[in-house]
Amino acid sequence: MTSTQTQMRREILEIPVAAERLLKDGRDSIRFAAEAVRTRDPKFLVSVARGSSDHVATYLKYASELLMARPMASIGPSIASIYNRQLKLDGSVCLSVSQSGKSPDIVEMARMARAGGALSIAMTNNPDSPLARVADHTLNLHAGPELSVAATKTFVNSAIAGVWMLAEWAEDDTLLKSIENLPTDLEQAVQRNWPEARAALGGRNSIFCLGRGPSYAISNEAALKFKETCQIHAESYSSAEVLHGPVSIVDGGFPVIGLAAQDEAEPALTKVADDLAAKGAKVFVTSNKVAQATELASVRTGHALTDPITLIASFYAMVEQVAASRGINPDAPRHLKKVTETV
Repeated sequence: MTSTQTQMRREILEIPVAAERLLKDGRDSIRFAAEAVRTRDPKFLVSVARGSSDHVATYLKYASELLMARPMASIGPSIASIYNRQLKLDGSVCLSVSQSGKSPDIVEMARMARAGGALSIAMTNNPDSPLARVADHTLNLHAGPELSVAATKTFVNSAIAGVWMLAEWAEDDTLLKSIENLPTDLEQAVQRNWPEARAALGGRNSIFCLGRGPSYAISNEAALKFKETCQIHAESYSSAEVLHGPVSIVDGGFPVIGLAAQDEAEPALTKVADDLAAKGAKVFVTSNKVAQATELASVRTGHALTDPITLIASFYAMVEQVAASRGINPDAPRHLKKVTETV
């Protein structure tokens, strides 16, 4: 590594090592939590998170519904912290996701969920945090220190920890094997930075990010990172929604990035991508099923639920370089700080 690298770039390159550390050191706590969830046999799950962590929760929502047929709903933390309401959550499981584990509203909502009858599981990079203290189980992310304001390796390890716990609950050997192979897949993914998509951005300051199913959560994270690190106005849409109204602002050369996993939603997403390309947009998609849009090289993992994890790693590698090309320091985005403690 050279001294000219940003901290964000260094942490992106650490993603495979951080994932391997989680797989080595997090096994016991994840299996213990999965057994507790299996014993609870919840009819539904809820999540508590903000920002990038909430995008992890959206990814886990799809994973829970696809793997276990258990719906997961996001609860607004203000229900507890501002409105001081107690929800009835008997028999459920609450997943709280916070890199720092310090935000008062997340902590209070997790505490309320447990008081309301939920089995409370905290996912955090700080196992000694206030969030960990109010949970029944804590999943240490083992990501190591993350100094750049933009979350990268903590996002990836949050996604891995959550889907790993669900895979243990489901006793899905195929998914577990794919998770075990993620460090190797991520090593390839962080080396792909999509120069063709970077070039298409040019001086454009607006972009659509598309996903469908679990990859929609990754699209949400991508749009946030464009805003956070590049000062580009990015909007995330399900490919099922973008043609219903947002397409009206697409003009010639309008950039679009589609994040497609190898799952049942891939044909639907690529069809929309081709439709947008036919309207003059510059569309890039992580799929070889496109006809008019441009394929972005991606690392497929052998399972639809782990494909989104390698997709976001490649996206991070790209967006850091977009920021650098615009003369923006992605380690210190304007108006932002590493830990945001909301009430």
